[in-house]
This record gives sequence, C-alpha cells and structure tokens, in this order.
Amino acid sequence: MIPEFFEFYNPTKVIYSPGIASDFKAELDLLGASKYFIVSDKVISDVGLVKKVVDGLESAGIRITGMFLDVPPNSEVKAVNKCAAQAKASGAEGLIAVGGGSVIDTAKAANILICEGGDLVEDHSGAQTLIKPLNPLVAIPTTAGTGSEVTMVAVIYDEENSVKMAFTDKFLLPNLAVLDPEMTTSMSPRLTASTAMDAMTHAVEAYVGLQWSPVSDAMASGAIELICGSIVQATRNGNDIEARGSLLVASAMAGIAFSHSMVGCVHGMAHAVGGLCQVPHGIANAILLPHGLEYNFEEIMEKLAKLASVMGEEVSGLSTNDRARKAIESVRKLTGKLNEMDALPLRLRDVGVPEERLPEIAEAAVMDGTSFYNPREVVAEEILVHLKNAY
Repeated sequence: MIPEFFEFYNPTKVIYSPGIASDFKAELDLLGASKYFIVSDKVISDVGLVKKVVDGLESAGIRITGMFLDVPPNSEVKAVNKCAAQAKASGAEGLIAVGGGSVIDTAKAANILICEGGDLVEDHSGAQTLIKPLNPLVAIPTTAGTGSEVTMVAVIYDEENSVKMAFTDKFLLPNLAVLDPEMTTSMSPRLTASTAMDAMTHAVEAYVGLQWSPVSDAMASGAIELICGSIVQATRNGNDIEARGSLLVASAMAGIAFSHSMVGCVHGMAHAVGGLCQVPHGIANAILLPHGLEYNFEEIMEKLAKLASVMGEEVSGLSTNDRARKAIESVRKLTGKLNEMDALPLRLRDVGVPEERLPEIAEAAVMDGTSFYNPREVVAEEILVHLKNAY
C-alpha cells in the first residue's frame, strides 16, 4: 500500500569512509565558502577529534577562523548565543560542527542568528520560520544516534522555562554530512548503547508513524536491521570499525526517516523527562521505547508486526498480534542485553527521576509537539500509566 500523497526531501550530501573526517576539502570547495568556524565541545576536543579535523583542513588550505568548544551536554539557548556571536565576529563564512547531537544542533541554531539576527526563542522558534538559505554547514558526527547531521530539526534547551524547544526548517539541513566511523571510537559503552537506541527509537517511531512513506519506511527498516546487528558488538568492542560504521550509517538513515515521518509519544515522554529531570535523551528513549509502543499498540499493530523479522525474530506461523508483540519483546531483549553489559539502565528510577514528578512529565509529554504526529491521541492520564510501568 502506498499513501495517496507523500513528499520526500533531503538535499544533504552524505559521504562515508573511515578516516575521511580529515580529508574532505574537495567537498568544501563545492560549498563556496573558504573560511570556517568550528563548533564542538571540550570532551571531543580533549580526545583529539577536533585537532584531527582542523589539522587535515588547514593542511589542505582551508582557513579556520576560530572555535567554540563550550557546547553543554544538552544544548542551551545561552550557548547558542555565545557561539553565534563568536562565529560572526571571526568573519567565518560557514560552520563545521564536530560532535554529537547537541553540538550539531547548536551549530544549526547559531547559523540562524549569524544570518538572521534577532532573538532565538522569540523570533525563530517553531517550524518553517526562515525564508532563505543560511551559511554552509558541515556536520561531522562523533556519536551514532541523533541523526542531526541529516535532519531539519534542532532541539535547544530553554533554561529559563525548563523546556526543550524544537526548531524545524528545511534551511537547517546541513549541506554536508561527513560520516567517519573512526570519529566514534572514543565513545564509552554507555554512550554507544544510548545513542544507538536513540537512533532505534527514531527509526521505529518513523516506521509506525502517521506520515510514513515507502521511502521513509525503507530508510527506517534498513536502520533497524543495522542497529540490531551491530549495537551489542559496538558496545562490547569500541574499536570494531565495521560495527561502528553500521551504527553511524543507521543513525543517518533513521534521521532521514524521522525527518519525513516524524516521531511520536516516545519522544514526547523523553523530551519531558529530559527537560524536567535532565535525563540524557538517548537513555530516556531507550527506557521508554517499549512503553510507547505498548501505548500505541492497537493503532500500529500491523506495521509493528512487519518489524519483528527485521529485528531478527522468528515469526513464521504467528498472528499479526503475536508478531507485533515479538517486535516489542525484541526491543526489551536488546535493552536487556545492554543492561547486562552495564551499558544501559532500564527504569526511570535508575536515572534519578522522582516518582512524584511522573504526572508533571505526563502533562509535558501531551504538550510536546510530537503528540501531533502520534498514531493515537496522547492523553495525560493514559500516558501516566505507561510512565509508571517504566518507573
């Protein structure tokens, strides 16, 4: 079955190869800028990944005008403002983000202020607020989870209101995504597991979402298969370049999928848990994914059933209902394996979420923009039941 109408748009050029993060001048030449500003964080800088990129580019004749290395774990409005001011003052013509989702999202949001000015929250929050392209943006992910290198979304934490804000615009799409698995080998087992489960959540919610298309389904199911086949090995052995590469490609595929099909109540709950209790996004998604699938079960059963075999489950002879249950069971088995490796918590209580805040989290999940795309109406009282199950 094909929807009566669907739209697919993703102009980001993706290049993949081990070691390519220090050798992509030819691609930069095509973007028309000669001076670039680096956006990253201290952790990435301290392990030498920023230096690897900068040394390669400068030896090839690319001018680096400066660096902003103060991106926090959850990107904040304050950090975006500082980054934009420094990049603009440096005279840079483009940005290169080296890091995970927070770094790439900071660069996206900073690019808005560099080109358009104004107040990030008051003037630019929401969807499709931009009217023209921004400066060239290159994304080099050092984690395999957010998919931000290929999406039109930037999630920024508004510290004044304790809420994560989503900025969505086609002009936020990076011009170039540089996928180099060698840039991800410094990730700890816990970060490897949580970011990969973030990508898994993107892919699964995109696949069962209301705005699916044959193209996004292909991207999502391909990502799920890659993740299921490589997440345990990459978590166990961080130097396994093949496993690292599989997760990196899967993350980008999942990012492309959810950019078109969007995500639902799992992300709504995760955004609320992150905003109110400062739980890292990937960990929140990993904990909440099976519970969100249970919440939507009746509406997504047929599509969920198709994912069971993609996840490696034996489903011959099973009913649609049982195949769908197998898919949820497969997610639980996967997170259970990662928990046994001490790489992933399984309960909200394990990450410091106070039980008395669950009603507040449920209300925030309902108000989250992802509710609009969830396969069924998101009702606070019913979501609260599943949050309690996840506790």
